[in-house]
Amino acid sequence: MNLPLLPTISTSFIVLSAILIAIGWVLIKQRKIEAHKKTMFAAAISALAFFIIYVSRTIFIGNTAFGGPEDIKIYYTIFLIFHITLATTGAVFGIVTIYLGLKNNIAKHRKIGPITSIIWFFVAITGVAVYLLLYVFYHGGDTTSVIKAIIGG
Repeated sequence: MNLPLLPTISTSFIVLSAILIAIGWVLIKQRKIEAHKKTMFAAAISALAFFIIYVSRTIFIGNTAFGGPEDIKIYYTIFLIFHITLATTGAVFGIVTIYLGLKNNIAKHRKIGPITSIIWFFVAITGVAVYLLLYVFYHGGDTTSVIKAIIGG
């Protein structure tokens, strides 16, 4: 199996971020506040690494179209829209949660943190599913970069 490098790396960063969030959750339950902060910071950096790779790839290389059977393409598209909506929501929640933690607004951070974590776990799971559908179960379709789409070629 010949897996594409950048999507494999970026998906690995999303999985890593979810694992780190789970570890951070355990650490805070154990009242290991400094370890929690460091772990959650690493989770945020991992998610940011995913985002940078994803955006760079989208701009310069392009997104890969679904290459599976035409009769399930609509289900893939609906699932992808769900994943993108969830990821966007998770990112916004994540930024707010990090901000609240950094500003020591612990009451609000405690309220929103578990919600953010659960959303992010679903982002990671659905992100892996998208990756598997695009590159493992089926061969990806065409790829066109945003730059090529804008300037032609």
